[in-house]
Amino acid sequence: MTKTDLINRISDVAALSKVDSRKALEATLDAITDALRDGDKVAILGFGTFSVAERPERQGVNPSTREPITIPARKVVKFKAGVELESEIQ
Repeated sequence: MTKTDLINRISDVAALSKVDSRKALEATLDAITDALRDGDKVAILGFGTFSVAERPERQGVNPSTREPITIPARKVVKFKAGVELESEIQ
């Protein structure tokens, strides 16, 4: 499903115009992004939880040269599905 498909689905289910559906989706995604950027968790009851985790620096191997490289530490976004979401897809 693409972003456009999701907007169309929101428009149909919520009886909103596509413009309003796009604004609602973008506002939701912006709010989630801002919260994660600030280091907060975003928990959507019944759907799941978005959080930020820190990956430590680690050693890796360059696949083309087989030389060891250092992979720098970085932050990654994690998602843990809620119980209701998991039960819906099984």
